[in-house]
Amino acid sequence: MPNRRDSDSRKLLRRLRDSLATAGASQDRLDSITHDIADSMGTQVCSIYLFRDADTLELCATEGLKPESVHQTRLRLGEGLVGRVARTGRNINSANAPSEPGFRFMPETGEEVFPAFLGVPIQRVGEKLGVLVVQSREQRQFTEDEIYGLEVVAMVLAEMAELGAFQGSASDGLPLEHRFPVMFRGATGQEGAAEGRVWLHEPRVVVANPVGDDPDTEAERLRAGVSQLRDRVDAMLADSDMDADGDHMQVLEAYRLFAHSRSWLTRMEEDILRGLSAEAAVEKEQSLARARLERAADPYLRDRLHDLDDLSNRLLRILTGQGSDTGAEMPDNPVLIARNIGPAELLDYGRRLRGIVLEEGSVGSHAAIVARALAIPLVIHATRITSEALNGDPILVDGDQGVVHLRPEETVAGAFRDKMAMQAEAQNRYADLRGLPATATCGTTIQLYMNAGLMADLPSLAGSGAEGVGLFRTELQFLTRSKVPRRAELAAIYSHVLDSAAGKPVMFRTLDIGSDKVLPYMKPQDEPNPAMGWRAIRVGLDKRGVLRMQLQALIRAAVGRPLYVMFPFIADISEYEAAYKILMEELAREKRLGHAMPSDIRVGAMLETPSMVFAPKRFYEMCDFISIGGNDLKQFFFAADRENERVRRRYDTMNVAFLDFIEQIIHRCDDARVALSFCGEDAGRPVEALTFAALGLRRLSMRPASIGPVKHLIRRVSIADLRAVIDSARASGVTNLRRTVTEWLAQH
Repeated sequence: MPNRRDSDSRKLLRRLRDSLATAGASQDRLDSITHDIADSMGTQVCSIYLFRDADTLELCATEGLKPESVHQTRLRLGEGLVGRVARTGRNINSANAPSEPGFRFMPETGEEVFPAFLGVPIQRVGEKLGVLVVQSREQRQFTEDEIYGLEVVAMVLAEMAELGAFQGSASDGLPLEHRFPVMFRGATGQEGAAEGRVWLHEPRVVVANPVGDDPDTEAERLRAGVSQLRDRVDAMLADSDMDADGDHMQVLEAYRLFAHSRSWLTRMEEDILRGLSAEAAVEKEQSLARARLERAADPYLRDRLHDLDDLSNRLLRILTGQGSDTGAEMPDNPVLIARNIGPAELLDYGRRLRGIVLEEGSVGSHAAIVARALAIPLVIHATRITSEALNGDPILVDGDQGVVHLRPEETVAGAFRDKMAMQAEAQNRYADLRGLPATATCGTTIQLYMNAGLMADLPSLAGSGAEGVGLFRTELQFLTRSKVPRRAELAAIYSHVLDSAAGKPVMFRTLDIGSDKVLPYMKPQDEPNPAMGWRAIRVGLDKRGVLRMQLQALIRAAVGRPLYVMFPFIADISEYEAAYKILMEELAREKRLGHAMPSDIRVGAMLETPSMVFAPKRFYEMCDFISIGGNDLKQFFFAADRENERVRRRYDTMNVAFLDFIEQIIHRCDDARVALSFCGEDAGRPVEALTFAALGLRRLSMRPASIGPVKHLIRRVSIADLRAVIDSARASGVTNLRRTVTEWLAQH
């Protein structure tokens, strides 16, 4: 049976619900709420601080402090005890607040006469909304019951804030949400510009009834929902046709343990006794557990946060009946907004999307790879956009600058449309160059190839003017499936790729997984430095069955046609020799079985590690071709993780030391008479591409949309003249050639 404190908690929540339900201004509601809380808890002060922006808290309502301090008192995140609660997401309970480290005295509030302090965060599933504070004249520690009760109240306030109960207006000083223009500054995942309407990938579950009237009824609803959730999870595992001994089964078993956790259910039942509805109890535990796991030092525990979020969201959808399909109709020009998204889900949307904006993600993530393949502008690290955006909101995505304008003003929208029109006009000019070679005025011709990884890429081969596919990323066929694809399935895909290429060469890179590309059915390795860990050819040589299966599929797909196979991330000649030997064994095996063979076989390597620049000459002589993997090579050369936004932009491809390094590779390949290409983001940037050509590179591989701009520039200048300018600049001691090259281009 609920005790007296539980009954008091429920009474308070009902009073809050009534206050929130009354008509009137948001400020009136907040004032009524602070009065009700102070009265119920027997404290002299109750204050609500809400975020004005990401770094600033504002006193928005108070009972007991000076009324004139409302909307005047502001704190930076981390400043004072209130700011500390907001920054850490942890409660602060003090009998003598002025003696606490970091205490900030605010004389305008009159709080000096209230030493007892209890502050709890107002948060909702990882989103911090503000801080709820009670204070008392009596120097005392607040009890566990009082803390728990205030957390329950904070949960209800968070839900009501999500429902718009505290949105500001022109007549008050409250924060204004979901109404006015907002700019988000993130990072570029894929260049390009797009205008459209917001489409939320997973709309938030709206808890419309955070307060429960009957604890017994709510508890029964919760138990029924948890039982249904457990049945679904058990069925999911039972239906899995994956290997019972695989790493992925350990992940799924951990997921099942979460679902069957008795302590999880018990905590939610206690929340219901305090007065929460079943849905609000689920969200309260999700928010608290999220705050705890985000602080965990153990990366494994932090990864379990995603399992907990997924289970909680599944349970919420069961309880509310709100599925992923909310009934909303996707707009004609959708811009996808999500916290994060997997490659298979993104492919389901396909080319319908005008743009993509993610709160998380990285430049090398699955989503970024697919977005590049589909040529869809992508902005990552757009913090809080899933909270601010509503389905149907107008939105502008500037993938070039990593900027998003939500509900833009007309002047901003007009300037943005002008930019898009100029880009479209430029692309039309490039279309006229489609059938022309990339030949400079000095007579030097550069071969321009495209990167691909999806069947959706292949129509771009003819339209872009590319001379072939310099890199076909075979891992995307593995990343977009829930289990390992079969050999026959892969052979059919690779055969279709060669058919679509219509005789143009296709360089197939064998499976490059690990680091940021983890298969859905492969256990993450939790490596401290995954970019330099167990990945690419290292995985292939340790799991040779998968490598052999993929090579067999490639051989069978290339019947009567040339086959180009490229091994990724070679760091030592022995790795290339081992992979080469396996390929030769599979060719011999296929021949013994009487299968039709490729008309020719060419074997190459991705040069992505500095060690291979100094490899024995035998390595270069064994290769039929070499492709510089510019993205990885640059990050290892500068020791700057390309997934880390704080460091990756500090280092420039046009740095003379890096270009000298590239030139050293060119000389080694020339000496061994092996074909060399450069593959990576920099190959598709006209200034960098032209500089590579001046150094001696004669083949570049890039995304299809970059071929037009690169070809356009090459055809207008003399590569020989640029080489002379570069040599002169290097001899004079210049350490970065960007200014030298751009000034020369401006003159010509």
